[in-house]
Amino acid sequence: MTKPLIHPAWANPPQGITEGFSLEMTAKDAGSLAEAAPLIPPDTPIAVTFLPGEEQPARVAATRAVRDLGFEPMPHFSARRIRSEDHFEDYLEAVVRAAGVRRCFIVAGDPAEPEGPYFDTMALIRTGAFEAAGVQAIGVGGHPEGHPHMTGDQLWAVLEAKLAEIDRRGMAGLVVTQFGFDPDAFLRWLEEARARGIDTPVRIGIPGPAGIKRLLSFAARCGVGASASVMKKYGASIANLLGTAGPDRLVDAFAEKLGEEHGRVRLHFYPFGGMARTVEWIADYNRRHGIGG
Repeated sequence: MTKPLIHPAWANPPQGITEGFSLEMTAKDAGSLAEAAPLIPPDTPIAVTFLPGEEQPARVAATRAVRDLGFEPMPHFSARRIRSEDHFEDYLEAVVRAAGVRRCFIVAGDPAEPEGPYFDTMALIRTGAFEAAGVQAIGVGGHPEGHPHMTGDQLWAVLEAKLAEIDRRGMAGLVVTQFGFDPDAFLRWLEEARARGIDTPVRIGIPGPAGIKRLLSFAARCGVGASASVMKKYGASIANLLGTAGPDRLVDAFAEKLGEEHGRVRLHFYPFGGMARTVEWIADYNRRHGIGG
């Protein structure tokens, strides 16, 4: 049986570092996505997050908006925030029915204790609900800078087990990393993943342009390294909290250093400074570097 593609964009090598990028949005960002849509290539994967305080109808509507705008929706499922089996299955059925969802992304979620029956992402995979609903690909998280509650060896073991289970169930696996500011940490992580035999496609998390104070706030919230030396690599100074920064240096570093040894890689943008601002930055970067038509 031939495994489904993660996305058609993975069929051929990218012609530029930003080709085949993906984006992330919350349920509240549907209007912003519509405004930015003219600058986003058709079929671009757009992840719809599963945040506390958002109701299921809003998430379903946002997922439907992604499809209606001509993009590929990839809704999140946060295991520890799912209250019951019915809650999980109802949401999965709703996004498949409303938006033709074929790709999903799963995270454990922030709560220390689950709100329902699912402690981690493996518990969601093992329900069999995704393949039964016709889902073709499952994305899982990658942590190039480590995780506060797991050792490096534990992280690799968990990642390998999840990808193996996804594969066993006839779906394609994808790794989407946490965002970061240090390209060298990501390149080392990719090299280790490939050395361990993990050939799964990877999307590298890129923080979109935003105010420096806002970027540091997200970094602190997500446990991302943001020392003065790391932020200098990114092109920002933590001495200037009123300033703004974009990912030019970070993306340039990946364009220069990514090679065959790093496997199949694309970029995933976290639009911390707003959807329009991020998409405009990507379009401007492409113009300056002759990427796309």
